[in-house]
Amino acid sequence: MIVCPNCNHQNPDGANQCEACYTPLPATTSCPNCGATVQTDASFCGQCGFNLNVSGSTGGGNTAPPTPLPNVPDLVAPDPLVEPEPMSVSSQFPDPEPISTNPPTPDPGFPLPATVVSQPANPEVGTPSSPDLGTLPPPPLPVSNESEASPAATSSSAPMPPIPPPVSNLPPVTSTGLGKTQLQVQSAHLLHLQTNTRIELPLNLSVIHIGKTNDQIPPDIDVSGFPNSEIVSRIHADIRVEGDAYFLEDVGSSNGTYVNHTPLPRGNRHRLRTGDRISLGKGDQVTFLFQGS
Repeated sequence: MIVCPNCNHQNPDGANQCEACYTPLPATTSCPNCGATVQTDASFCGQCGFNLNVSGSTGGGNTAPPTPLPNVPDLVAPDPLVEPEPMSVSSQFPDPEPISTNPPTPDPGFPLPATVVSQPANPEVGTPSSPDLGTLPPPPLPVSNESEASPAATSSSAPMPPIPPPVSNLPPVTSTGLGKTQLQVQSAHLLHLQTNTRIELPLNLSVIHIGKTNDQIPPDIDVSGFPNSEIVSRIHADIRVEGDAYFLEDVGSSNGTYVNHTPLPRGNRHRLRTGDRISLGKGDQVTFLFQGS
């Protein structure tokens, strides 16, 4: 059977065209080892694995004789164009210059400082000993006439005058001056106009109660000793301190609270300012003047 390489359809032996897809079928031959049908371009037999290329090459076909190789004469090495120079075995580094063992001759016109000459490698060769640098005197400096000295040189040799200390125009700082820069404590007081009595407001209270002696809320400012105090309630008014502000409010007095002759309703409060007139009760009989700092 011949299998179509296009659709894998099995065609009968000897067919030239596939019965299914009409693809030309490859030519077949017989394996010389087992006799199975194989394609002519196959390299091995699908049944026994025989190498078909070996059998084809060893077949009885007419083979062309091998072509003899032409006789090629041996190549002769050509002569070099430039004669090579022999390489020296010496070191690649240049020879060091010989070190002179004689010290240089100084010029008599201008003295030169002494220099140290390196010692030779061979200790047997006698060389003059080099002078000690510590024993040699320093070379003389050229001396110029005093008339030729520059003004800058004379000025540099003169001593510099002392620099006076800086004078500050600021006044000296004293302990009294430091006290003035401290933060001032906010304070206030009430002045009773009928008796010209000064009452300082407490600094450690946020709410200052004004009234007369009672068992419920003891007053911080007791007006029992002032004239006409009978018109003042025992719990009459409060002064609340909030930061640097003072607020007056009536807390349910019988005869009312007045600020600058204006009644202050209960539940409302008034921010006190310097010079405000506070009257406890009617008739302006118990009156205070608020003073703040």
